[in-house]
Amino acid sequence: MRPVSFHTEEGSTLNVELLEAAKARVPSVPILINMVSLRVKQLNSGFRPYVKPESPNEEKLDIALREIADGKLIAELDFAATAEEEK
Repeated sequence: MRPVSFHTEEGSTLNVELLEAAKARVPSVPILINMVSLRVKQLNSGFRPYVKPESPNEEKLDIALREIADGKLIAELDFAATAEEEK
């Protein structure tokens, strides 16, 4: 069975299975978006992936989602800093 995918505005495809697996690890969509965005920028800048790419041409977006889904990337929230900002 082939993974379901959607085409993005840039012409790349978004693997829905990877997205759902990443959302299972990071249920907050805004945090997940920020994590993926930052990681894709890092990968485009030459950072090495934490997971082995499935092919030489694998999209950076898919690599970032797999890193999150595999638990290689986590988000740390500092609730004390958030509370300070709200005061």
